[in-house]
Amino acid sequence: MEGWQRAFVLHSRPYSETSLLLDLFSESEGRVRVLAKGARSRRSQLKGALQPFTPLLVRWGGRGEVKTLRNAEAVSLALPLSGITLYCGLYVNELLSRVLEQEIPFSDLFFDYLHCIQTLAAGQGSPEPALRRFELALLGHLGYGVDFLHCAGSGEEIEETMTYSYREEKGFIASLVVNQRSFTGRQLRALWSREFPDADSLRAAKRFTRMALKPYLGGKPLKSQELFRQFIPKKKPDAAND
Repeated sequence: MEGWQRAFVLHSRPYSETSLLLDLFSESEGRVRVLAKGARSRRSQLKGALQPFTPLLVRWGGRGEVKTLRNAEAVSLALPLSGITLYCGLYVNELLSRVLEQEIPFSDLFFDYLHCIQTLAAGQGSPEPALRRFELALLGHLGYGVDFLHCAGSGEEIEETMTYSYREEKGFIASLVVNQRSFTGRQLRALWSREFPDADSLRAAKRFTRMALKPYLGGKPLKSQELFRQFIPKKKPDAAND
């Protein structure tokens, strides 16, 4: 890839004494692994630019699985993530690193990612809706098709007050059983619209995306989720419960 294109660093790790091995998420080529030679040296002009959440213009070359970074320029300062929003951003980055195959174009997903990170950086309200919308967009781009508006058993349109059980690779089937795989028709409509007007619809969206993403992630836990759990302070018991 000789031309410039927009990209973000998803993950980086040291390679040799002075280089970095980077996972990039690029607009035209999807996830690409590149070697940034000398990027850790004191004289490197790339050191400050090759950071997560910094919009980049990049060029790379080579034919192997690991490309060689030719050049990189920061388009702007890094999007300002801190505290909870930083952990949310790290989660989104790790999610892409884990589920995307290398060098498969996901141009539309690139803009879903950009919008998610910009929303997190704005810091207005809870980050949960932005994360759920991104997870649903990611599932769609991966080819995970599920009909939120029709019962998989009868084909009839869902009813808001009825309960539906989620079946992998099938969809939602009307059921009287209420458990972790159960969703109301109202919750399914929220998932379809990607609009979550209350805490109940947000909790339901999180349950669904966790189940739907599990086959892509396998049994290995996400490091960002473990870090997030450590970041959240333990709640003090209510005085009434002492």
